[in-house]
Amino acid sequence: MAEKDAPNPLAALPDPPAVSMRTIAITGILCDIYGLEHLPSSLTHVSVLWLHNPRLGTKERMAQFAQRAVGEYNRTRAGESTRGLIAVAFDQRNHGTREAHPLSNLSWKKDNPHHAQDMFGIISGTVVDTRLLIDALPGYLFIESCPTQPAFDQHLCLGVSLGGHSTWQTLFADPRVTAGVSIIGCPDFQSLMKDRARLSKLSTYEKKTSGAGFLGSKDFPPALVAQCAQFDPKGIVFGADDVVEDPSKAQQAQLRQILDKHVKGKRLLMTTGGDDKLVPWRCSESFTKFFTNAADGWYKDSGLVVDNRVYAGVGHECSPDMLLDAVHFVCEVVNGADGTASPAASKI
Repeated sequence: MAEKDAPNPLAALPDPPAVSMRTIAITGILCDIYGLEHLPSSLTHVSVLWLHNPRLGTKERMAQFAQRAVGEYNRTRAGESTRGLIAVAFDQRNHGTREAHPLSNLSWKKDNPHHAQDMFGIISGTVVDTRLLIDALPGYLFIESCPTQPAFDQHLCLGVSLGGHSTWQTLFADPRVTAGVSIIGCPDFQSLMKDRARLSKLSTYEKKTSGAGFLGSKDFPPALVAQCAQFDPKGIVFGADDVVEDPSKAQQAQLRQILDKHVKGKRLLMTTGGDDKLVPWRCSESFTKFFTNAADGWYKDSGLVVDNRVYAGVGHECSPDMLLDAVHFVCEVVNGADGTASPAASKI
């Protein structure tokens, strides 16, 4: 089921708190900015939560995440804190206000022959846009209302489905993004597309070889394999080779150099539906196990923290528990930005 047609499992939750929203065109990209009117009068530091929408969705789909995260942070923020939290949602490329070619958002089963190339381009393009907006955002805010420009010194990213994929990539791509929440996303694009090619019965996926020749075929051309090696988490770490979940000491030394460059000291919450058929856990499992094993074991001294949660009985949807866990995670990270977390903040 496409994200656009799925029922809303969050409808059962109480209404989110009222949070201000202003739409600003930043470098030509329309951005919905939540929480500007609720910032403390003594503001000195700003944390920014960047929100990435699902495939076939729009920035408006992320409103509830913004409202709940900003509202909960303002409720739990220490009274003397001079830090504020805002959330920024913008349409992923070829979505919402930026849609140029509807077919490019569809799958192989929906007659898009370039599904893999289009989807990866949208994901990595959204990462580029996020990095650009991080650069530009301070120049559009607080110009008159704040005599001393606050420091925009903490950036988090949260995304759903397609936005979960781009959250993983953003966390690996930009040193300024120090925490992320991937909701029903995947860190291994090659595995995800290979599995989807099998289910779509593509001719380039040979069942007898378990799709051994799929990577590098017309449906996943060499240029896309190279893009994965440059931008996708699994590709960055292992290229087109299999994931090594428990690396040897020699392998650890090589892998440490890669992880230091991309995720040292960062935090990630990954939430996956145990019954997800569109982005199944099996496609993320191997790399996530490697990543979690590293964070909990041989790479623990780096400060990388990974919280991986698989929600039994949940399909390809953001369940209420996923949303609440994501909000708790965001508030914990932001409340701890200055070294003192509010005792009222929920713990992950």
